Amino acid sequence: MRLSESFTTIFNSYCSFRYSLEDEPSNLDEMPLMMSEEGFENDESDYQTLPRARVNQRQSGLAWFLLGGWKVLCGSCCDCLAHICRRKKELKARTVWLGCPEKCEEKYPKNAIKNQKYNIITFVPGVLYQQFKFFLNLYFLVVACSQFVPSLKIGYLYTYWAPLGFVLAVTMVREAVDEVRRYQRDKEMNSQLYSKLTVRGKIQVKSSDIQVGDLIIVEKVNLSCHYPVDLLCFVVFFPGSCFIRTDQLDGETDWKLKVAVGCTQRLPAVGDLFSISAYVYAQKPQLDIHSFEGNFTREDTDPQIHESLSIENTLWASTVVASGTVIGVVIYTGKETRSVLNTSYAKNKFGLLDLELNRLTKALFLAQVVLSVVMVALQGFVGPWFRNLFRFVVLFSYIIPISLRVNLDMGKSAYGWMIMKDENIPGTVVRTSTIPEELGRLVYLLTDKTGTLTQNEMIFKRLHLGTVSYGTDTMDEIQSHIVQSYAQVSHLNDVATGATPSRKTQASGPKVRKSVSSRIHEAVKAIALCHNVTPVYESHAGVNGETESAEADQDFSDDNRTYQASSPDEVALVRWTESVGLTLVNRDLTSLQLKTPSGQILSFYILQIFPFTSESKRMGIIVREESTGDITFYMKGADVAMASIVQYNDWLEEECGNMAREGLRTLVVAKKCLSEEQYQDFENRYNQAKLSIHDRTLKVAAVVESLEREMELLCLTGVEDQLQADVRPTLELLRNAGIKIWMLTGDKLETATCIAKSSHLVSRNQDIHVFRPVSNRGEAHLELNAFRRKHDCALVISGDSLEVCLRYYEHEFVELACQCPAVVCCRCSPTQKAQIVRLLQQHTANRTCAIGDGGNDVSMIQAADCGIGIEGKEGKQASLAADFSITQFKHIGRLLMVHGRNSYKRSAALGQFVMHRGMIISTMQAVFSSIFYFASVPLYQGFLMVGYATIYTMFPVFSLVLDQDVKPEMALLYPELYKDLTKGRSLSFKTFLIWVLISVYQGGILMYGALVLFESEFVHVVAISFTALILTELLMVALTIRTWHWLMVVAEFFSLGCYLASLAFLNEYFDLSFITTWPFLWKVSAITLVSCLPLYIIKYLKRKFSPPSYSKLSS
Repeated sequence: MRLSESFTTIFNSYCSFRYSLEDEPSNLDEMPLMMSEEGFENDESDYQTLPRARVNQRQSGLAWFLLGGWKVLCGSCCDCLAHICRRKKELKARTVWLGCPEKCEEKYPKNAIKNQKYNIITFVPGVLYQQFKFFLNLYFLVVACSQFVPSLKIGYLYTYWAPLGFVLAVTMVREAVDEVRRYQRDKEMNSQLYSKLTVRGKIQVKSSDIQVGDLIIVEKVNLSCHYPVDLLCFVVFFPGSCFIRTDQLDGETDWKLKVAVGCTQRLPAVGDLFSISAYVYAQKPQLDIHSFEGNFTREDTDPQIHESLSIENTLWASTVVASGTVIGVVIYTGKETRSVLNTSYAKNKFGLLDLELNRLTKALFLAQVVLSVVMVALQGFVGPWFRNLFRFVVLFSYIIPISLRVNLDMGKSAYGWMIMKDENIPGTVVRTSTIPEELGRLVYLLTDKTGTLTQNEMIFKRLHLGTVSYGTDTMDEIQSHIVQSYAQVSHLNDVATGATPSRKTQASGPKVRKSVSSRIHEAVKAIALCHNVTPVYESHAGVNGETESAEADQDFSDDNRTYQASSPDEVALVRWTESVGLTLVNRDLTSLQLKTPSGQILSFYILQIFPFTSESKRMGIIVREESTGDITFYMKGADVAMASIVQYNDWLEEECGNMAREGLRTLVVAKKCLSEEQYQDFENRYNQAKLSIHDRTLKVAAVVESLEREMELLCLTGVEDQLQADVRPTLELLRNAGIKIWMLTGDKLETATCIAKSSHLVSRNQDIHVFRPVSNRGEAHLELNAFRRKHDCALVISGDSLEVCLRYYEHEFVELACQCPAVVCCRCSPTQKAQIVRLLQQHTANRTCAIGDGGNDVSMIQAADCGIGIEGKEGKQASLAADFSITQFKHIGRLLMVHGRNSYKRSAALGQFVMHRGMIISTMQAVFSSIFYFASVPLYQGFLMVGYATIYTMFPVFSLVLDQDVKPEMALLYPELYKDLTKGRSLSFKTFLIWVLISVYQGGILMYGALVLFESEFVHVVAISFTALILTELLMVALTIRTWHWLMVVAEFFSLGCYLASLAFLNEYFDLSFITTWPFLWKVSAITLVSCLPLYIIKYLKRKFSPPSYSKLSS
């Protein structure tokens, strides 16, 4: 059955591929953008009814197969086989009985962590496969294995196997150490003890032994103790709710409020959890950490008790209980927990320099094969020419040095160490050590706004009531109005206690100052009530945990109070109400208390809370005032969401635009008074919607929306997000370096535009083209034409318009946008941010960098060629997912201009010099073989070849990682130098050919000079040529260096000393009596002088008559 399904899938893919070749996109897709507006008078539906053109004739079966059908067939077969071999268990909804794991209908995954890549059997094969899947290592393996064939053997086996074995040994040891560490970490995590509640009381169980249905006790031990399973909160000890920290799950550092299930929270004792018959129906495991749907049912009552469960009742794995003690039932374990399901493994990133070196390596291999064929051809293809061909390939194998990868990897590690030790950018962490050179090749920088360019520190700046506006300089007026208003209310209450006044008298009091005090009073009261902020009181004396916290909660002292919320905007608003006299002093699950300027405590019962979501863009709360019994529905949100909810007005849209132009984040605040009957009707419908299993979210939203009609507009608030330190000079530095900066943000268009101007992302004299909202193809076509006529202007576009443009005119839009000096994309979702990064990579082939600070920036950071994370107020998720982590945005200037430049320049020089070291000895081998009748006999054998690539030249060559062409101060002062790096001139086919010519010249001089000057014995040729070769390499390193470091001098003399000292032990290769004579010294000196002096002269003349740009600045 399964096989028939698999072949059906293959046949369907065959058919779909054939017809996809036949039906090409319509001619409409080919239309030029520049077109008259008359061409778009028709409706968008006209485009769908146009006839589709057939551009290709139907392909025959054989033609289809040759054109690419074989790829489809092979891919489909492999996919089907893979699917059959590793079918995953289908995730299903579940029924979980309290404290009874044995009642579970299905077997759920074990709650054990396993991060190991290999086991004892697969370790060696797995590591070898990972190494030899690369061309370089496979090439050296084939060459080394060929030495076991007697007819192909060139020299000693260790000359080939020792370097390869060293590389493999280092890799295996590193992998083994990592595997052992993973195993120890897994074992430590799986062995952690947690408290489990049973009928017999509390027992300790290992993390790996926890099962679905267990009741787990989670206590506030410390803020680094994460629990390992997904729980439903059943009992919270005092006061029925708790706070958790989710920074390791979603990157947010703010505490989240969680509540217990009402039925179990009301039980007299904890042990009663085992005496009731109750179960939980939970939805199937899924990725979304911000939603959950389930039901709680208690069967042993009449009627049965049903309660809806939501995200507020859950405690996901990898979070921490920050206050209180919780008893929860396990609903998901192991691979089905939210944290594991959301674990995404970032792609392995390879630098552009690595790809360029890989191409050059393939070119060298081709040259090696061609050179071997030429040698065999000059022999006349006599005898076993195929064997001789392979012997020549082995002889010239040093043209591709095995030390290339080792040197580059060690160099990358050195660059990472230098970055982290730079005192000018403290706190910088290199998390991906394979791509430091990418920092020197960037063309596009895509940055988040909030928390990246701005500090994510909100300051209340503006309150607008429609007819009057208050700024920071007039806040004292608001304070006086609040004091006066509450003093008047207090006076009325005092009068009411003596003699109850008529309703007319009561109502006439506030109406006297209706236009000012009453409206301010209502606005400030609404801001103080409509939020999810909780005041937290920390006791400074003692260490008694919960008891002290409970006592401190009763002490409403301003010194101990801090505010916790999931949004810094809300904290800023509540702090502002405190500054004007109305203070939030206490909040629990069902009530909150405000303190008036006179010290009076106002209590409110919380009836319902509607939290903020990215879809609704608003949050609401229904409260009942304790003293009067009045029920009020307060709501605040973005202007786009609230405009249709509030009553008609003529100032909201205009003032929102004005505040946004000032760079302020705006919130609209409204209220609606409810009668008891209205609320009871709403509550019944709301509770019924919450119990729904299907489409619960939609039904709940529909009920809430029935209440959101004709609300009274109270005020408009403006909060400022301050810029990060030195953002303006840093952006100017990057712009002068030729880096194009795109700002991708979820904020509204006006705010994003204002921040772009204030941060100097867009210069003051630069035009800004605001892309009009488009919803169909015709509008996008016309707007792109209008944009094409603009020159040298910044682009501002919304996420919705961007999506329309990319759907119909992807290539044209990217082409136009890339010509802009700056681009601002507002209202962008995290998915869109990553999509923009990939578009730039595909359409421009330039290197991209993404920088952000929040969890919503992770996808963009991981998609970019180089991801930089900032440790911000939104948590560490972006920082942990990034390749480089910094603490402030201004550090990116030095990271790119100094470390990016040095890493790229050094790796380019190091890679080419290592290749030169291999090419020069291969040239000498070619000259030697051609003179001696094209014999495939090695020039140097045994230790000479091993020593040449290691102790004799390794340290001076590797010291190139300390070289620098300009000082850091100069690189920061003249960022225009960075533009040359993006052109890739330090490592190109031109520079590679120059090094090839140098290698051929020096190899020829060294070999011919030794052959001309040798006297009688062949051993003298080896001694003269090899010594001259070592000296030439040391002098070439000195020629390549631009700025000397004391370690470079030490490396040069150390290597020379090692060679001279080893001459006493190399009796097998050198005649000791000859190398101590004057003829040996002058012959070696003469050959070395001829090989190196012309290059020194050429370098001097070039620096004198055609100096590079950096040398002009240095002088």
